[in-house]
Amino acid sequence: MGWIPQAGSMALAALALGTAPAAPAETPAQLDALSRAGESETAGLALARRQADAGDLLDALATLERVILNQPEHSYAARLYHAALLCRVDDRRGALIELDGLRGHDIDPGLRDEVQDACSGPGN
Repeated sequence: MGWIPQAGSMALAALALGTAPAAPAETPAQLDALSRAGESETAGLALARRQADAGDLLDALATLERVILNQPEHSYAARLYHAALLCRVDDRRGALIELDGLRGHDIDPGLRDEVQDACSGPGN
């Protein structure tokens, strides 16, 4: 059997490479809360905003994707914010695809402006 590094040596190697070891996995209670938030557009959107405000853009995108999957016909605000976050992570094409799916639907002007700002900001 080959050499299997110990946890301490992995952390030391990560620090030597200038990276931090991965954060510990969420607890079952935290995972349940994330799952429940995805069941409601209002709760999911609020959680995604908190995650994005904390700099956790990928977690926010995942939260919004759960909302959209759970409520594909009624998640317009989540889709708009999803498009804005896609622009923030430099996925303009993904944002345009998301926005294309909203054609013909009433769009909240504030959310529309947020998407426009995110997609026309620096680097976009």
